[in-house]
Amino acid sequence: MTFALPRALRLATLTAVLGLATALPASALDLEALTEDERNAFRDEVRAYLLENPEVLMEAIGVLEQRQAQAQVQEDKDLVAVNANALFSDGYSHVAGNPDGDYTIVEFVDYQCGYCRKAYDVLQDLLAEDGNIRLILKEFPILSEASLMSAQFALSAQQQFGEAAYGKLHDELISVRGTLTEQRLIEIANELELDGAAIAAGMNAPEVERILAENRALGQRLQISGTPAFVMNDTMARGFMELDQMQHLVAQGRAAQ
Repeated sequence: MTFALPRALRLATLTAVLGLATALPASALDLEALTEDERNAFRDEVRAYLLENPEVLMEAIGVLEQRQAQAQVQEDKDLVAVNANALFSDGYSHVAGNPDGDYTIVEFVDYQCGYCRKAYDVLQDLLAEDGNIRLILKEFPILSEASLMSAQFALSAQQQFGEAAYGKLHDELISVRGTLTEQRLIEIANELELDGAAIAAGMNAPEVERILAENRALGQRLQISGTPAFVMNDTMARGFMELDQMQHLVAQGRAAQ
């Protein structure tokens, strides 16, 4: 024997399904007030409706995904706000581009990351065409021992010889191919007229280790698990972006300021 829903309940069922599609509460229906037979009939009505109108389910999924994306954006903005000092004014991260720029990009970079190498070229193009961007570099070695060694070497150069030395070495290390050893790093520094042996001797200095530890902790708080990762003013952007994507985010950020 089948159980037919009363007309009012059928309307409530339709309201519930449409409410699902638009992510609105189906307040017209109180499932707790239904009998067992009515609940079973309700389930049958919903199933039948969705089978006949599957586009409703796809619409509901689309709305849900949109809401989840919006929630993620807001969560990221909150994370950036909470960690603003560590991101934008830690006192040790190298600043490229225009230090007084009106738009700030923070990049978490690993020298052994292929997409970081591609991002480097994109960022150079962006900085060349937009002279009002402040680029902050965060050493974030996560891929290999060579990643860690390169980051330690770059930070040692910064600590001993200053920002210009770090900048030159960064530009070189991000483009290096092949196996990296300590001896190869020393050779690269010497080719840049830096004291490679002295830089290597300072790779395990306490300040170098502190900076890397703080960058790791910051990345964890920001839920960064890969490189490159960017903070674009107050927006998180995880993964490689083409130039037009970066330009779009910069334009959006400036418009919102």
